[in-house]
Amino acid sequence: MLAARIPARNRPLEVGAAARTPPGPGQIVVRNHAVAVNPLDWVIQVAGRLAYRWLKYPAVLGADLAGEVAEVGPGVTRFRAGDRVLALAVGTDRDANSPAQGAFQEYTVVQEVLAAPIPAAMSYVDAAVLPLGLSTAASALFPDGQLGLRHPAANAAPTGQTVLVWGGSTSVGSNAIQLAAAAGYDVITTASPHNAELLTELGATQVHDYRKPGVETDIIKALSDRTLAGALAIGPGSAPACIRIAGASRGRRRVSVATAPVTFENGFSLPRAVAGTIGGVSRWQLAAWRRGVRFTFVWGSDLKKNEVGPAVFRDFLPAALAGGRYRAVPRALVVGTSLADLQQAMDRQRRGVSATKLVVTLPGAE
Repeated sequence: MLAARIPARNRPLEVGAAARTPPGPGQIVVRNHAVAVNPLDWVIQVAGRLAYRWLKYPAVLGADLAGEVAEVGPGVTRFRAGDRVLALAVGTDRDANSPAQGAFQEYTVVQEVLAAPIPAAMSYVDAAVLPLGLSTAASALFPDGQLGLRHPAANAAPTGQTVLVWGGSTSVGSNAIQLAAAAGYDVITTASPHNAELLTELGATQVHDYRKPGVETDIIKALSDRTLAGALAIGPGSAPACIRIAGASRGRRRVSVATAPVTFENGFSLPRAVAGTIGGVSRWQLAAWRRGVRFTFVWGSDLKKNEVGPAVFRDFLPAALAGGRYRAVPRALVVGTSLADLQQAMDRQRRGVSATKLVVTLPGAE
């Protein structure tokens, strides 16, 4: 098969031949028809020596994939060869560190618990936008160590509580809105005005313009007669804002943070990144302590280790997608038709996109 590898830190992807790896117990092999690009991919490429020091090279990046099952491993009962699936690839995780489990190649080994069937009416392209955004949102909302919310269900009764999602038009945010609403929570979110209608359709009860002066005061006022179930902070500046809002609200003063204190869009300097990370986290800790707020960082694949993975990928998502109760968001934009187009897609993602996920198709995509 072919794979797009990163041969060493700070190097561009190279496409070449690779050996196929058979599935182990509880794993499946997926023949990829569409893969999506996330900020995580280019962050590893430019700043891997800070955030992914354990990664062995050459490595295969990529977390989002959709395709058909080629092989099933021992103990797998949910899938068989030929099934159409979407899946989260975890090859760059510390406990995997495996090129065979990266998405940027023709065949990927994935965990059965991190895969879900694709409805007949959904294309591989649309399905590929879901896995990492969905997984990160679920890993923030539901585990006891994070916000500890009730799990989503087909007909969840209202909880009478409200979740704040700062950064609702992002991949993680748009999935968090749907998941929280499906679990019976009201959702207050932030976004640009041109994305407000979409987020309301996804289940948000209020959408506030994050660039408006006084937006934090507006949200605190909106929460004054509500019980806060927790906040999810996505994007630059989101963590301090959510800490301040949670500290001024009644209910559970918990904030799950999905974005680091530093960004790498304008270049990477290891000393600056280390100093920015340490300084940012220290300031957040002090602000949270003063306000009686608990904040934690979320790792996108944490749900593979607990009950949240099966609850989302097995018990909720298949029926929700098939019944039209869950949407594949953000919208997909196809920017390539081969593994050779992935580096250009990563570069484009790094320059910035809004309410869009860049997808590269492979032979056989619909």
